[in-house]
Amino acid sequence: MSGNTSEFHLLAFLIFKEFHMGLSIGVLLMYLLSVIGNMTIIIIVFKDSQLHTPMYFFLCNLAFQDIVYVSAILPKLLVITVSGNGNICFQCCITQMFLFAFCVGIEFFLLTSMAYDRYVAICVPLHYTIIMNKRLCALLAFSSWFFAALNSLMHSVLISNLSFCNVQQINHFFCDVKTLLWLSCADTRNIQLLISVEGIVLGFIPFLLILISYMYILSTILKISDASGRLKAFSSCSSHLIVVVLFCGTFLSLNLKPEAHHSEEQDKLLSLIYIAVVPALNPLVYSLRNKEVLRALKKQFLKKIKINTF
Repeated sequence: MSGNTSEFHLLAFLIFKEFHMGLSIGVLLMYLLSVIGNMTIIIIVFKDSQLHTPMYFFLCNLAFQDIVYVSAILPKLLVITVSGNGNICFQCCITQMFLFAFCVGIEFFLLTSMAYDRYVAICVPLHYTIIMNKRLCALLAFSSWFFAALNSLMHSVLISNLSFCNVQQINHFFCDVKTLLWLSCADTRNIQLLISVEGIVLGFIPFLLILISYMYILSTILKISDASGRLKAFSSCSSHLIVVVLFCGTFLSLNLKPEAHHSEEQDKLLSLIYIAVVPALNPLVYSLRNKEVLRALKKQFLKKIKINTF
């Protein structure tokens, strides 16, 4: 690190200072829901052989990523809201930033892979098992984690070499890349341009691929003459579509909106939606709207009761 800053101070939510107890409870509930819900999804898929399909393989990757995602940010936010201590060392800040960028990248890539899976399942069902084989699924998952890690590492190296002088206050609830760039007393124009370009490539392009996939999916579904067949086809991808809208909608609206409309408190609230709310909702969306997951949950629950009875 250049400069003499060894520690930052996260200001978190300035507008909620009078309601810190309510915010603390909300953050704790979101964290517990995210961890318990996503862990349940992983366990259910692992234990039920009927869920050993490409769709649920990607879902497990998404669930694990969500656990890492919330664990990187929400515990520190909880400490800030409970104790008021927003101090975070430089190394911890860079680590938090790395994990945040890492998980966001993985989520975009995994949601794109899941959209492709749904496209193949609905548009070319006869070739589904041939196309979505174990090798391709493993390659898509590995590529998601690898390229997300590479992108996040680039962010971390660039930020860690900047000079921050005596500026220590971060007006956010976590170490956000854009906020850290604004705090630097070095010339960050080239870095901002680079991060904006790769943000479009790694964020907007996957989102565009998801939209294209669903255009083909919707077109295929509308061609199905049987109403029950159309409903079944749409229900198979509705859960994924809801998650895409929730995550991509909030993330892209925050990062692609014009700077003229910039509002730090509004940005924090939008960030909280895709960092805390979306990971907590993902397990609910995939379980409550998915008959296969509900069946597996019921099966494991009955098995547990049977074991306890004997």
